[in-house]
Formats: sequence, structure tokens, C-alpha cells
Amino acid sequence: MSGVAILLRRELSLAWGGGGGPLLACGFLLCLTGILPLAVGADDAVLRPVAGGMTWLALALASLLSLERLFERDLEDGALDLLTTGPLPLETVVVIKALSQWLATGLPLALAAPLAALILGQSPSLIVLTGLTAALGGMGFAFTGAMGAALALGARRGGLLIAVVVLPLFIPPVVFGAGALDRAAEGLSPLSGMALLGAYVLFAAVISPFAAAAAIRNAQG
Repeated sequence: MSGVAILLRRELSLAWGGGGGPLLACGFLLCLTGILPLAVGADDAVLRPVAGGMTWLALALASLLSLERLFERDLEDGALDLLTTGPLPLETVVVIKALSQWLATGLPLALAAPLAALILGQSPSLIVLTGLTAALGGMGFAFTGAMGAALALGARRGGLLIAVVVLPLFIPPVVFGAGALDRAAEGLSPLSGMALLGAYVLFAAVISPFAAAAAIRNAQG
């Protein structure tokens, strides 16, 4: 088995075995979207126009929950030193960790997103599009989140610092994803929003590994 496959298997095992992170993220997403109708009223005329935007905002917040553990756990037990000096370039390690974050958390959230949108009154005809855009945007959240987690490595209250660093960078996918859903709800093509969302994911996948690797080397001194 190659080093890439071994590391990916390890990361997925840690993600699913470390306190139910993906289930926690999905539970948070559904709880947050379940509370909103209680706060603003269950009138479809109020909820339906903002269902796409609120679903994407909840997705962004739910994606933050497990980012603190992405590198911090390996720093504490010394595994990060082994990964840094191992045969795989540190940039490749970051890519594998981001992909595992997407597989373990982003995809479960993408499966839960249509249900969250339905709770907010979104049309059932948008279920498939909601899941597709959430899966695509989730990959952007994973790569950008990995960069934020690396920048906060070793800092006190790292979870709060990650949120401060990452949330502004989450704005573009939220805007593009919600925009695609809004256009589809109006009977227009969502392809322009999805194309912008794809461009964001590609940009994050290219930039984040190098930025995160530099931040990790800096944290290790």
C-alpha cells in the first residue's frame, strides 16, 4: 500500500473514531436550521426566499467544528514531526488531510444539506442541486479550513483563531452556492454560480497546501 493510501486511511480512521466529528457536524447543521423557523416563524413566504442562503451559512459554520483537530492532534503526539520528515512532501500531506476532511465531514454535510434546506422551506425540486453544490463547496471549505488550521497551529484558543481566519474566506463559496440555488429557484440556470464555486475550489486547492505547509514549518520552529 502506498504512503498516500496509508495516510488517507489513517486520517479517515481518526476522523470517524475521534468523538464522532462528522455526526457532530451534521447534528449541528440540522439543529441550527431547525432553530431558525422557531426564531423567525414557520411561514414559507418568509423562509423560502432565504432557505438557500441560510443553508449555506449553516454549512460554513458546521464545517468549522472539526478543523481544530486537523493538525493540533498530530502536533501534540509528535506525529506531525514524523509526517514532516517522512517520504511525502508536506504539501502532499496537507492535500491528503484536506481530502480526508472533505470525505469525512464535507460529504456527510452535503448529504444532510438537502434535509436542512427542506426544513427551511426550500422547494423539493432543488434537493439534488443543493447536495451537489454543498459537496463541491465542501471541498473548498476543507482546503481553506486546512490552511486556517495550520495558521492557528500551537496557538491558545486555536478554534477561535481558526474561525477568525477562515470565516472571511468562506464568504465566496457561501455567496456562489446560495446564488446558484436562488437562480435555480427562479427558473434560471445555476451554472454560472456553480462555475464560480468550482473556480474557488480550484484556487483553494492550489494555494492552501503551500500556505499551510509554510505555516506548519513555522510552527515547528
